[in-house]
Amino acid sequence: MSIRSSEAESVDLVILPPVRDLGDGFSVRRALPSAQRRMVGPFIFFDQMGPTAFGPGEGLDVRPHPHIGLSTLTYLLDGEIEHRDSVGSVQTIRPGAVNLMTAGSGIVHSERSPAASRSSGAPLFGLQTWIALPEALQEIAPAFDHYAVDQIPTLDADGVRMSLVVGQSDGLLSPVKTYSDTLYADLILASGARYQLKADHVERAVYVVAGTLEIVGQDGQFQAGEFVVFKPGAEIVLRGVGATRLMLVGGEPFPEARQIFWNFVSTSKERIEQAKNDWREGRFDRVAGDDEFIPLPENA
Repeated sequence: MSIRSSEAESVDLVILPPVRDLGDGFSVRRALPSAQRRMVGPFIFFDQMGPTAFGPGEGLDVRPHPHIGLSTLTYLLDGEIEHRDSVGSVQTIRPGAVNLMTAGSGIVHSERSPAASRSSGAPLFGLQTWIALPEALQEIAPAFDHYAVDQIPTLDADGVRMSLVVGQSDGLLSPVKTYSDTLYADLILASGARYQLKADHVERAVYVVAGTLEIVGQDGQFQAGEFVVFKPGAEIVLRGVGATRLMLVGGEPFPEARQIFWNFVSTSKERIEQAKNDWREGRFDRVAGDDEFIPLPENA
């Protein structure tokens, strides 16, 4: 993980996520958590998956694994993934739709390329985030919700197209379930188009998916793959240099620190240890029809 300094008065931190090769030509960039910044609002994990192009017979194979204390949110830009979980959900997600899995007290899921995509070969490009649950809701019952692309509200004006994935902004309200103050949006700027990032949320950041970003009135540019964290309350106007795509991230931070080990998130170290033992001893529910699993790592 490397950090680029910035003299821009509205910028607190710029994170340059490292690329991790997961094999078979599939890589991820992980912006959160980092050594310098663990969370932005309730977001405790931010991964870019791909882009990659699988050949015929190839595909994504994330074997069943557990989560506690968080919601995972999957949002694709290209390709498709089949989700299966231990509460019986089976759902293929495609670009613009949302898969929200609330782990709560514990859930197990797998993510694989559907049979049709695997047979012919297909691209895959997307983002997966983890949204920590408030302390009082960490042990709620696990659940899964899917939102089709036509359920996600959008605006399109003056060279700006926004899809509001989670939260409330610019007169839009997303139907995606939230448990605390959360902002997550897909923002596409035409060349030269401007967007004022509202100061409604205490913590805010943008991830540059493609293109080049400028902040109006300040020096410097931000490139694809950079995660830019802003100072609370700063006045920010974003400008695309060429066609630019961003993910807006934000929300109110929690008063309690979060512990994280592998796929487990909690305010309690003891709860993390319990989850580790439960997975090691096979006490989590299983994903029907998928007998594989990822063993508990020694270190995570």
